[in-house]
Amino acid sequence: MMQRLFQIAGWLLLLAIAVLSLVPPSYRPGTDVPHTFEHLAIFLATGLAFGLGDANRYVSRMVLLIAFVGFIELAQLLVPGRHARVSDFLLDALGVSIGVGLGHLLARRVSARSNPPVAGP
Repeated sequence: MMQRLFQIAGWLLLLAIAVLSLVPPSYRPGTDVPHTFEHLAIFLATGLAFGLGDANRYVSRMVLLIAFVGFIELAQLLVPGRHARVSDFLLDALGVSIGVGLGHLLARRVSARSNPPVAGP
């Protein structure tokens, strides 16, 4: 049940990233936190959700999420007032990678605790 909730959260976060990244700048809400922290936080949370949602496919999730990051950065070139930055791509890719890795490790740890090894004869 929890895995499914994390999967849904991951997809909702991807949708939020796409919308926030592709709307004109005047529609994007502003925050008082630094630009780099915004990027790192949302992409780390997204990676964490996908890592917890499907710990067995963490490598493919990481690759697909990094591809998504690249697509979103390039798609911003089509939106007036938006721009693609290599630094944003690298920060976002780092965020999803750390998030997926942490999610994978946490999911394995929880799984190991709920399914302890059976002692032999």
